Amino acid sequence: MLYLLFLCLAPGSRAQSPASQAAQPSDKPAEATLPSQPPALPAQIELLETRIRFEANGDSRKEVHTRVHIQNELGVRQFAHIGFNYNRSFEQIEIPFVHITHATGGTADILPSAITDQPNPAVADAPAYQDVRVKSLRILGLAPGDTLEYRVITTVSHHPLAPDFWLEHSFNHTDIVTQELFELEVPPSRKVRLYTAPATPATTMDESDDQSNPSVTYRWTRSSGSRPQHTGEVASSEPELVVTTFESWRQLCKSHLIEFFGTGMATPPEIEAKASALAPSTATPQARIEAIYDFVSQKIKTIDLPLGATGFHTRNAVEILSSGYASPEDKFALFASLVHSPVSVAGFVSTERIKDTAEFARPSAFDHLLAMISLPGFVRWLDLSIGVAPFGMIPSQFRGQHALLIQSTTEEPWHSIPRTLPFAAAQKVNVAASLSSDGALTAKVQYTMRGDNELLLRLAFHQSPREKWKDVAQLLSLSDGFRGKIISASGILSIVIPSCAKCAGGSMCVPY
Repeated sequence: MLYLLFLCLAPGSRAQSPASQAAQPSDKPAEATLPSQPPALPAQIELLETRIRFEANGDSRKEVHTRVHIQNELGVRQFAHIGFNYNRSFEQIEIPFVHITHATGGTADILPSAITDQPNPAVADAPAYQDVRVKSLRILGLAPGDTLEYRVITTVSHHPLAPDFWLEHSFNHTDIVTQELFELEVPPSRKVRLYTAPATPATTMDESDDQSNPSVTYRWTRSSGSRPQHTGEVASSEPELVVTTFESWRQLCKSHLIEFFGTGMATPPEIEAKASALAPSTATPQARIEAIYDFVSQKIKTIDLPLGATGFHTRNAVEILSSGYASPEDKFALFASLVHSPVSVAGFVSTERIKDTAEFARPSAFDHLLAMISLPGFVRWLDLSIGVAPFGMIPSQFRGQHALLIQSTTEEPWHSIPRTLPFAAAQKVNVAASLSSDGALTAKVQYTMRGDNELLLRLAFHQSPREKWKDVAQLLSLSDGFRGKIISASGILSIVIPSCAKCAGGSMCVPY
């Protein structure tokens, strides 16, 4: 339960009546309005050429050739700095060619010194994740009318989930790209499952005659003039091309991911000691799990990396505990190790529900990781990465979905998440106000929230610096019709835990 408490001051001398705020009619005659023209694109991608080749052992090579015509200053700013994310433990990125053709007639090649390789900003303070990096290209001297051309080559070798591989791709359906060429090579020795959307079939398919290096090649060619017009339609979130070597979701879970997310490994003494310190041996299984959840969720800093950025490889639980920080995958690994029982299972979910391509198993279909706790008569879904979510609360976009459970004890890996929270939602607002002799109104407003609004406000305050809490409270008060000025918003976040062992029922325990 979330309590929000702030003070607002509304000077009566400056109050205005609705009549005084009404717009006055203008004596100025109305001016004729010309039909608006669509704004010019900052840059026109004249050519987007992608070639991807997979090897039988799961290695791959991807080459992207791009030619861009810069049309205005906004386009100059957009392409003055280009970044490419990768993980150097199994990926390498090369930028062998960067060329500028100036509108004035001159040309220029970008020197290698303009290319930098730095850790991803999200892992700047996390040495364990320094392999997650950004290779950046700084392009100076661009001007409207120039043409920029570059090639980027990405190679993957010894991926943690090799020899299997997968790919998702969607073609551009806007006028930003004039011509798009996409080429995919797969080894005939591997059983590859291929999905293409009915509206975007492959243009050609060829089989190589080279016996030493055979391949099956699919090609797609699309241009702005040949694209069908989709007036009034919303672009689908489903990929138009899916390639995977996984035969089923069960195989994906049991043959690969279970190695990193399984809970059957022995528990190190350091983890046993920490679990005992978090909850006494006399505590009930539910109370013990809640104590471990609070610790991992709130005390282990979340490193906000996309799911799969580390190849789904998880660190050792002792290392995670000693470092004090973890990616979402590593948070689950530590939680499962502390719980030390098969009641904790990793569940992969997606912000966008999987639809037409659901039968094509691949890890890239998911972007979030949840934990499912299952005890006799007690099932809870947990989100360890948020940091301020109450026990048993997950974001609303994941409720009602099907989660892929990473476990080896069932033939059916999918499990339905309940649509409702495990507790009743409620919201109350109490206002205690006083009016001074000079007409100034001072009010103390207390919000008591439980449910989705509670989680939204927890995140809003948690992600804002403490000195900005007053601004967040000001926006909250304005949205509810309180027009006063917030003069205090210090220490306003509290959580009520009726069964808390440290305080009497109804007392407030500050979660920060």
